[in-house]
Amino acid sequence: MKTVLNVIWLLLCGVWMAIGYVVAGIICCILIITIPFGIASFRMANYALWPFGRTVVRKPSAGAMSLIGNIIWLLVAGIWLAIGHIATGIAMCLTIIGIPLGIASFKMVPVSLLPLGARIVSKDEYMPAGPPPVQRPAY
Repeated sequence: MKTVLNVIWLLLCGVWMAIGYVVAGIICCILIITIPFGIASFRMANYALWPFGRTVVRKPSAGAMSLIGNIIWLLVAGIWLAIGHIATGIAMCLTIIGIPLGIASFKMVPVSLLPLGARIVSKDEYMPAGPPPVQRPAY
């Protein structure tokens, strides 16, 4: 099912959103100081092409530099890409078939605003952190 959703996503909005991320990445790489933002933008372009079956995981070890970088990214390109995801999500939700695609577009807004300190992983390999299972003593 996720392959079908990914193909529909790719045809309807994935290519355009990925082009937006690639353009932002090229601009960031031209400015040399913002090369880490460009690399993050290229990773997000890949995610924007094929989002179903993958998820975004925040790194708990991301520190102050990630925070500062995210603020700069937010001002340079994050707001515009988030607006693109919101507009795409609204357009997708106008039809019943497009509702899952619209929801996926809305889920991409946080990572488009704050990409540094986030990893994009397959849902198959993602294991949420939680308390270890309770070991009951054998009597």
